[in-house]
Amino acid sequence: MTGVRVAESNDSQKLTRPIYPGDDAETIIDVDGVSMIFNIASEQFNSLKEYFIALMRHELAFKEFRALNDISFQVKRGEAFGLVGTNGSGKSTMLKIIAGVLEASEGSCTVKGTIAPLIELGAGFDMELTAQENIYLNGALLGYRKEFIDTHFDDIVRFAELEDFMEMPLKNYSSGMVARIAFAIATITEPDILIVDETLSVGDFLFQQKCEQRIKELVESDNVTVLLVSHSIDLVERMCDRVCWIEHGQQRMLGPTDEVCAAYKGLGR
Repeated sequence: MTGVRVAESNDSQKLTRPIYPGDDAETIIDVDGVSMIFNIASEQFNSLKEYFIALMRHELAFKEFRALNDISFQVKRGEAFGLVGTNGSGKSTMLKIIAGVLEASEGSCTVKGTIAPLIELGAGFDMELTAQENIYLNGALLGYRKEFIDTHFDDIVRFAELEDFMEMPLKNYSSGMVARIAFAIATITEPDILIVDETLSVGDFLFQQKCEQRIKELVESDNVTVLLVSHSIDLVERMCDRVCWIEHGQQRMLGPTDEVCAAYKGLGR
């Protein structure tokens, strides 16, 4: 059963977050020993021509870069789960594996249900098209039929609060306006899994609060699982009940939000 937990942060600010649904709840994301290995050229080239010449002559040497190394965790249905780590730690790579954008080099990642990914701002949009056209384009990429978008179009626009800008090309939108459209489309229904990667870090404070409230409503419905990545540790503390800390591709810690975030904050001390 999902509810709301009131906790105390280190600065004594009261937090409300969804309660962990329990170990007996259905596992909807199962990450088991996942590693991600990229092959990187071991020398730099001054031009693309030099690169292809070396490639054709079989003179190109590569070295392995492990973006992730033996990562394991499970996420339950109806849980708000956070991923934290410094820049380049591998968080976004992990999200892309879960979303099916990348395939793990080693280990397995099993996901049950539909995914609404908000991974890269502007992904799934054509900046030359208007906002209205992009709502239908992005909706189609998420698997929504045109009839469904027709029915929910006004709700999407209303949530994004961009009624006066629907005929404007997206290339003239600010990053915050693009985030509004993307979030409104992704959450117009209840996906099984909502993946949010820094989308809430752009835009104005009031809309960020609106998005946070929408995420809490989704989680409290007991049906939607939220996977959140953010550089804002305060946001993770407000939204998540469990957290996985990844650093330099290694899993440093997995556990309750307060414990993991306290350890993560200790990095800067």
